[in-house]
Order: sequence, then structure tokens, then C-alpha cells
Amino acid sequence: MGVEIRVEGLTKSFHGQVVWRDVTLTIPAGEISVMLGPSGTGKSVFLKCLVGLLKPDRGHIYVDGHDIATCGERELYAVRKRFGVLFQDGALFGSMSVYDNVAFPLREHTRLSEREIRSIVMEKIELVGLLGSERKLPSEISGGMRKRAGLARALVLDPEIMLFDEPDSGLDPVRTAYLNQLIVDLNQQTGATFLIVTHDVNTARTVPDNIGLLYHQHLAMFGPREMCLCSEEPVVRQFLNAQRIGPIGMAEEKDADELAAEAASSAELPPLPPIPLQLQPSNGLPRPSQRPPGQWCAEHGVTPPPGSFQSTTPTFPPVTAHQTGGGPS
Repeated sequence: MGVEIRVEGLTKSFHGQVVWRDVTLTIPAGEISVMLGPSGTGKSVFLKCLVGLLKPDRGHIYVDGHDIATCGERELYAVRKRFGVLFQDGALFGSMSVYDNVAFPLREHTRLSEREIRSIVMEKIELVGLLGSERKLPSEISGGMRKRAGLARALVLDPEIMLFDEPDSGLDPVRTAYLNQLIVDLNQQTGATFLIVTHDVNTARTVPDNIGLLYHQHLAMFGPREMCLCSEEPVVRQFLNAQRIGPIGMAEEKDADELAAEAASSAELPPLPPIPLQLQPSNGLPRPSQRPPGQWCAEHGVTPPPGSFQSTTPTFPPVTAHQTGGGPS
């Protein structure tokens, strides 16, 4: 099962340049959360701080009583084994086959026999649809397949926390849809805590239980999906609905002249689009943190946009090795 991650007053800078300051949030145990933000706002830096690859300037990151931001190397090493991380490019060892890449954490961190390792590795390889490609080198498979191989490796120690750094970058919409379904299915099967960094607005609107947005050196918002998709806060509304009107410009933040010109034009914001239903596990069972559609809105007296929570998107069948194992992606 997953564990809660509690972040308090986290601040990070490089050479005097602040990335973000005083970030405070709680990532609920066992749920899927998404972290959004314009390019350059420090989303990947945030993930690296969570897993202890970077030390923040100030603040705390509590995982089951352990403060990753301040603990020693021995304690950090033990806590890291509770994480699985899927990096943007898969971060595979180029000289190792897919099989050996996935087996690497088991050989490094356990005393399992090669027979036991093979059973676990092949289970994870099948889970991500790569059966038949296990003996290939990373250079011999496509970018999408390398991502899935990286995902299999991240899952091989059955982590309680999974971090995904832009898993959909470089993927076409169809492969992104299959990957999103796989993430939802894995969350249901493992009960682990998932945090996804992404730029894909459709992913952010349909996959998570919670949404966060980093912008202009701070955390603009973090909370339940429905709260964020109903938000009238300008930067949250603009980003989640892919609108040009708002404080975000081509170079992250619009200057005063741009904002003044926008206000003078009396341009009206388009209405908020309907809130879609959450993507459901392909086996038909409820998500671990399933809530009735519209529950947050009803509890907080918020009227959702017209047409919200209506089934308008098709469901996807389970991802299988036959469907994804050898084709390009």
C-alpha cells in the first residue's frame, strides 16, 4: 500500500536563482496526483527533491516519519527503496538488455536467486506489454518502448510510491491514452501513491485524484481534481483549460503591458469546459480512492460547468503484450 508524503515550506534555488519557495502540500496515500506547470517552473526539480536526489534549501519532506530533506545517507538509502521513479527518457543502461535493466534493482538490493528474479522480471515485462523484447538493447527499441521498460524497472521492487517525470513526453495521443490506462490500472493493483509530472492537459483532467500547479516560484494550487477544474483562480483556470487569456505568456509570465492590453480589450474568458469523468480501471472495479462524480462540488456548494460528469469518452481495454509488445511507439 502507498504512504502519505507531507511537504512543508520547501524552498529550492540554484546559484541564488529561486526555483520555488515555501511549497507546502500533502500527497494522499494510495491516490494519483498530478503536478503541472509551465516549462521551467521546477516540476522535475520537485520530484528530485522528493526522492532525495537534490537537497532543498529549506523545508521538510516527511515519508512515514522520515524527513528526506534532512536525514543522513544511510536513512535516505533505506527510504529510497520505497520509491519507484520513471524518468523522462527511461534512463536505461545502454549496454544492458531490457531484461537486465529491469533485473538490475533486484540484483542490487535483494538476495533473490536468479530463478526468483526471472519470475519477477518477466511478470513486470508482461505487465507493461514488452514480452518478446526482453533481450533487445535500448537502442533497438522505440522511445515509447524504452519508457515502458523504465516503468517495468521502476515497479520491480513493488514500491509504495511511484514518481513519473513526464511519462507522456514524445508519445502520440494513442500511446498516451494506453499509458494513462496502464497507470490507473497499476494504481488499483498496487495501491501505491502515484505522483505524475506532465504537460498533458487531458491527462490532468481525467487521470488524477488530485492536481497541483507550480507557477512563478510558488505552488499556485493543490487539491482534489474537481476543485481545480472548477477553479476561477486565473493561472489555474488558464493552464487547465489551455487558454491564452490569463497571466501565463509565451515566456512564462506576461508583463504588465501585456496584461493591461488584455484587460483593455475586454476579452471575455470562455466558459469552463465540462468536467470529464475520471478514467476507470480496465477491469471494471472501482479506483482505490473512488468518489462519486460531483461529490466535492456538492459538499462545497460549487456548481460544476454544464455537461460535467457525463460519459462522453470511450473506455479502453486492458493493455496486453499482444497489443503493444512489438509495435512502434
